[in-house]
Amino acid sequence: MRLQLVCSSANPDKVAEIAAIVGDVVDLLPRPPSVPDVVEDADSLEGNARLKALALVQATGLAALADDTGLFVDALGGAPGVWSGRYAGEDATYAENRAKLLAALAELPGGTSRTASFRTVALVRWPDGRELAVVGVCEGTITGGERGDVGFGYDAIFEPTDGDGRTFAEMTAADKHALSHRGRAFRALVAALRE
Repeated sequence: MRLQLVCSSANPDKVAEIAAIVGDVVDLLPRPPSVPDVVEDADSLEGNARLKALALVQATGLAALADDTGLFVDALGGAPGVWSGRYAGEDATYAENRAKLLAALAELPGGTSRTASFRTVALVRWPDGRELAVVGVCEGTITGGERGDVGFGYDAIFEPTDGDGRTFAEMTAADKHALSHRGRAFRALVAALRE
């Protein structure tokens, strides 16, 4: 019998990616609509993932899976980091977040490095308080403009170092999962759960 985990994310894009990666090992149960959004006010990705997982465990009494992802741009001192989803404001769209990031980089002197890394923390919390947390990292660069029309978030402006010159938004889902921070984190989580 596969492990059942309540997924803390209500973001359908993220849930689809997670399900595609862990689908053969974990049964993901949807987040109950009665569970309110969790205030993500921790100063780390792991802290935010823990807040979300704990809220689901308390609301459902079941083991919960949560994650948090950030884009860390070296030239911006690691920004947007833990604020990636809210970089342009609390209710910002993906496009607004990308536009703000590109504008911030455009203000820097020419020749400034555009290196960045995506990091995902995936965390499972059980009702008895046990936790399992893993990290997935994908190094890359921020492009000069948007390229591609699939994916979400910062995909259209992130070109992974291990790739072939395409942004995540120019890749198939399978190609992206093979390289991405989220793919790496959830494959590591699956491996740890199997042990």
